[in-house]
Amino acid sequence: MFWDLGITDKEVISYVLPNTPETMFTLFGGETAGIVNPINPLLETEQIAEIMNASGTKIVVTLAPFPKTDLWDKITSILHLVPSIQTIIALDVSKYLGLIPRTIVRLTTKKPKLNTKIQMLDFHKAVKNHTKENLTFQRNIQPTDIASYFHTGGTTGKPKLAQHTHGNEIFNSWTMNQFLDMQGYKVYFCGLPWFHANGVIVTGLSPLMAGNCVLLGTPSGYRGEGILKSFWKIVAHHKVSFFSAVPTVLQMLLDVPKEGEDISSLEYALCGAAPLSVKLMNDFQAATDIKILEGYGFTEGTCVNSGNPPHGKPKIGSIGLSLPHHHTKIVILEEKTDKYLRDADIDEIGHIVCRGLNIFPGYKEEIHNENIWINDGQNLWYNTGDLGRKDADDYFWITGRKKELIIRGGHNIDPRSIEEPLSKHPSVAAVAAVGRPDKKVGELPAVYIQLKQGRAETTTELLTFATENISEKAAIPKSITLIDEMPLTAIGKIFKPALATMQIKEVFTNELSQISEIEHFDIFVEQVPKLGMVTKIKLIGKDKNLMEHKVNMALGDYTVKFEII
Repeated sequence: MFWDLGITDKEVISYVLPNTPETMFTLFGGETAGIVNPINPLLETEQIAEIMNASGTKIVVTLAPFPKTDLWDKITSILHLVPSIQTIIALDVSKYLGLIPRTIVRLTTKKPKLNTKIQMLDFHKAVKNHTKENLTFQRNIQPTDIASYFHTGGTTGKPKLAQHTHGNEIFNSWTMNQFLDMQGYKVYFCGLPWFHANGVIVTGLSPLMAGNCVLLGTPSGYRGEGILKSFWKIVAHHKVSFFSAVPTVLQMLLDVPKEGEDISSLEYALCGAAPLSVKLMNDFQAATDIKILEGYGFTEGTCVNSGNPPHGKPKIGSIGLSLPHHHTKIVILEEKTDKYLRDADIDEIGHIVCRGLNIFPGYKEEIHNENIWINDGQNLWYNTGDLGRKDADDYFWITGRKKELIIRGGHNIDPRSIEEPLSKHPSVAAVAAVGRPDKKVGELPAVYIQLKQGRAETTTELLTFATENISEKAAIPKSITLIDEMPLTAIGKIFKPALATMQIKEVFTNELSQISEIEHFDIFVEQVPKLGMVTKIKLIGKDKNLMEHKVNMALGDYTVKFEII
């Protein structure tokens, strides 16, 4: 279908879809014909248009009008902004409803129409016109051919598209299978979205490549109505062997009691995309007896780069060992130029760099490829932007994030996507976005603003401006703090660690103030060898053991490292 619509190996199909079987067919069929660009349906319309223009979209696949969704209106409203689009394919998901609700939906929902010269097709009708027995064309796909463009952020007007080759996706999926080493026919539960590399690779291509089953957890994944409340029943009924989740999902599942369901089929749960607190991991494993494999990955590495071994010794808090045939090391870089100086010693904190067949060839736009590669004199390594160390057993530990990304429930937020719109406010002299620790989602975006002299805008007015001008809903800050003067480095850049420290102290102060046994406390944030940034808490009170217990209970679900001194 895609080939007959004019898609060739260099042309792009974008899909803006929830998780459906047709989403999977679009990805794999689209990659067979050309290049696929998955797009987050929750993004604002202008940002979707920018991504499509950056990728050069020729065909768009999206939902036909359907109750409680605005995708059709969202996509058709931007068609005039993306001149490369020639065809829009509408997916009618009412076919999955029973007869009565399907009839009601089709009678009460407007039919998809276009007021443009762009061709419109119905997904299922168009597919029926083509044989399902064999391809009607020949394409000799090479490992280095581009298979997909995954949006990884980028500021307004400059979307950052990570290019995945066919070799990247096949290799990363194969290594996942070697890593998990699950024998026999298995069922993988997919609750993460198919615009994200984790959903596509870990609970998509990897299980299918091994001849296993993918169980789609509603179009909205874990967000679907009733999914989390019924999760253990779903596992028991479908004999689920594996699922992948972010810490937020594990936290929610802790509140779902098992009611005698047999979940013995579950072998592992993989947790990644955001830092996992030691307390949450221990609590979850104790409550469910399910082994959590904490892992580490990034879109530029196709998906998964390392993980705690299923059959070996896990080290809670670490990101485990490199997957088979992945190459990871810690290096020391020159402070100002980021040039390679040497490999780090054991337990010495440095920059995490990676190479291997899983590492992408670069971003689509050359402007985004500046300073992302490290040359150690023998090989080029991708600089992840994360700080970490390797211990004597070859386990890796993240100690900080040089990229300054704010990770909200597994969703990566580029601070610049917040700072650039706010900097256009006429009263703003300087703006900085940092992560605010949060129990449920890991981090929330928080903003510091320095006003121009003589200006007197309130935080309420600035939050309204932020809501109206930041295109990504997840990036809209939860709080804005006015600051007299930004902390600066020696060369005049905003020193964000100082602002992040202020957020940690504020959150921890709020928590500690609720503990009546504490008579007085002091909070210090320090850089500690082997651990990175650590919050140290000094307590004064009569019952030391009770205070320490309550502090650990209050703060244990935060991913911030802390010690009681």
